[in-house]
Amino acid sequence: MGAAGRDFHNFNVYFRERPEFEVTAFTATQIPNIEGRLYPPVLAGPHYPKGIPIFPESDLPKLLKEGKAEEVVFAYSDVPHIYVMHRASLVLSLGADFRLMGTAHTMLPAKIPVVSIGAVRTGAGKSQTTRMIAGILKKLGLKVVVIRHPMPYGDLAKQTCQRFQTEADLDREHCTIEEREEYLGHLERGFVVYAGVDYGEILKQAEKEADVIVWDGGNNDFPFYRSNFHVVVADPLRPGHEVTYHPGETNLRMADVIIINKTDTASPDDIAFVRNNIEETNPKAVVLEAASPISVDNPELLKGKKALAIEDGPTVTHGDMGFGAAFLAVKKYGGTVVDPRPYAVGTIKEVYQKYPHLKDVLPAMGYSERQIRELHETIEKSPCEVVAIGTPADLRKQMKISKPAVRVTYELDDKTGSELEALLKEHLALGTRSKG
Repeated sequence: MGAAGRDFHNFNVYFRERPEFEVTAFTATQIPNIEGRLYPPVLAGPHYPKGIPIFPESDLPKLLKEGKAEEVVFAYSDVPHIYVMHRASLVLSLGADFRLMGTAHTMLPAKIPVVSIGAVRTGAGKSQTTRMIAGILKKLGLKVVVIRHPMPYGDLAKQTCQRFQTEADLDREHCTIEEREEYLGHLERGFVVYAGVDYGEILKQAEKEADVIVWDGGNNDFPFYRSNFHVVVADPLRPGHEVTYHPGETNLRMADVIIINKTDTASPDDIAFVRNNIEETNPKAVVLEAASPISVDNPELLKGKKALAIEDGPTVTHGDMGFGAAFLAVKKYGGTVVDPRPYAVGTIKEVYQKYPHLKDVLPAMGYSERQIRELHETIEKSPCEVVAIGTPADLRKQMKISKPAVRVTYELDDKTGSELEALLKEHLALGTRSKG
């Protein structure tokens, strides 16, 4: 059971070469339009000459009733603990075993140091943390390669091992908006990014050109590689989620360093609540507090204007956040936020139906050419005077927006950078292994 990421990885590193297992299917959820494909023979290996079918997760009861499986492996992220057990109860009621796979069977060892970044929830602040850590390592004279958690939403065979060095590479690979959100910040800073499907092959290629690998995690999943230094970001805007979401709590327990982010916008009580949960769950971790101040390229365009706030898609959809950096920027610089819901079309309208907590922001959904067109149409129909782009991908490069637009960015504060630099020097010099 997966979402085109952890599920493929678990298969590749554990099941693919084991003849005692027969993997009969993958199921897919969370991401639109990723079911109905085939895990291709070139990736599935010689035991699967016809490949492996991928079904929507809604087909799981039917597959089990038809006797298609004796064991079900849960392999996706950013879901409440109770949700996992509801899935388990369904599987058990239909006669199959239910399995969660841990670090020993799924983490690959690297020949060079690995610094990994994870989180307790989607949207906690992994991106700016990863950017800062990569920059620190580069400043220390190391050749850094970033490996990003998978987002293979296209032709899986062609996406086995992807290497990105320029924006032109993103165009060549027909990257989705979500992929651009995650890769562009690294490319703009001169870092090579690897991603794809086969993370064993990706590791072999990355090791050839790097002194150190920075693992840029997705959702709240734990790393695919054994880490020398595991940094986990917690979010006090969602206090309590650090111990109630899967596998975010796993990350929390594994962490060498835990960053309580967004202290510039969270309440002192919520920060204290998160810190207390950390101390009870992983008292050995170093705990840092960080702010993620926002910047706007043309803030004067927002003052007194009706603005459309566009946010990172996963953060405000299955990440459960009702707002993000664009919303905060509009408020900070004297604008008024426009409700985009009445103007949403097609799949964007469906997103609002699926995530009713969304009201004043437009998620930057763009998993297909059709969805990108519908996102653009929604933007154009909105009665706004200015567009605030809070997603890390600059949408102005993906579509022609007829109204003035500003780009909202965010980075960790300098104090946190100094603290992380000291810790990185200490851990990498000592060769300390993470708890994973």
